[in-house]
Amino acid sequence: MKPSVQANLAAFHHDPRLYLTLGIANWSVFVDHIPNNVVNLLTLRNFGFSGAADLFVFVVGYGVAIIHGRIALERGYVVAATRIFRRVWRLYAAYVVLFVIYIDTIAYVASQSKAPEIIHEYNISGILEHPLRILVRGLVLQEEPLNLDLLQLMIPLMAFFPFALWGLLRRPNLMLAASVALYVAARWFDWNFRVYPDQDWTFNPFCWQMLMVLGGWFAVTGASGRALHGLSWLRVLAGAYLVFAMAITLMRHSPALAAYLPNIVLDNITPTDKENLAPYRVVHFLALAFLATYLVPADHPALQWRPLRAVIRCGEEWLAVFCVGVFLSLAGHLVLITGANLVVMQIAVSLAGFAAMAAVAYYIGWSKRQDLPAALRQQT
Repeated sequence: MKPSVQANLAAFHHDPRLYLTLGIANWSVFVDHIPNNVVNLLTLRNFGFSGAADLFVFVVGYGVAIIHGRIALERGYVVAATRIFRRVWRLYAAYVVLFVIYIDTIAYVASQSKAPEIIHEYNISGILEHPLRILVRGLVLQEEPLNLDLLQLMIPLMAFFPFALWGLLRRPNLMLAASVALYVAARWFDWNFRVYPDQDWTFNPFCWQMLMVLGGWFAVTGASGRALHGLSWLRVLAGAYLVFAMAITLMRHSPALAAYLPNIVLDNITPTDKENLAPYRVVHFLALAFLATYLVPADHPALQWRPLRAVIRCGEEWLAVFCVGVFLSLAGHLVLITGANLVVMQIAVSLAGFAAMAAVAYYIGWSKRQDLPAALRQQT
């Protein structure tokens, strides 16, 4: 292992901002998955080129590199790799259980409720005619029901990460260069995973792996430290890019304003271009992360505020909260399309979902503490 990497891993301290970011991503994914909801107008995707998916992938890469890099430092790389593969299995098991229950729930609701069109809206139109075929294809990740695409993406990314971690611990710059090369090749040759019969994954793993590796690279090299934050010109540049991205995104939401955009912008910058992880999307996320970590250091007192503690807790239990959020978004969507879709109802549904996600996260955290010895339980 490279000595500088050892030093950075050993010097790392608990950073609540990582879990805060995952919690924000979870809450954003939940409201983004409820169509015609005024609350989702406030999420990141409406103010720039990146969104909640970028937060998820980058922070998971950062966190996995730190956690399993330290395991490799203390117990060896083989142990670290086996622990990552164990996470892959948990992700896959969570996806399979969620997939089966999710599509069965949608099929039942579509056949029994006043909203039969949701079976097509959620990309499972074949479930009534060929349920076994849909289930088998789902097990091999060749089906992509609406709102499960991000969890599906994390499975191959996490399976790839043991190999990326090996490179990051020894030659981090070379590993990042190889990841960028794979990203460029995937975009050039149109590589992607397929969904039956002839569609591509919503998130191309060959491209999105770069964001995860980039998160790991920042973690092991310490490149996100105070040295970069001290460069005032870089902060100005990052802020200017964020303003530019927000202006383009807001203008594209309005046909009248979009008419003032030059063709080169309209043709080459699509804020919703997430399949192949557009370069300007990556730059936007990095600029946002750079300024956010500068303005909110790890010891910022605001991170102790009770409302933020609920979001942080949702980040600590991100997988369970994500799975619950998928069902809550479906339930919220059904409430709004079968009842009075008023603004007050949209806000109420969103707040109820946030509360339910936080309750699940707090319960899981409490349950885990009960399994600890009494002395350790008092310290947590």
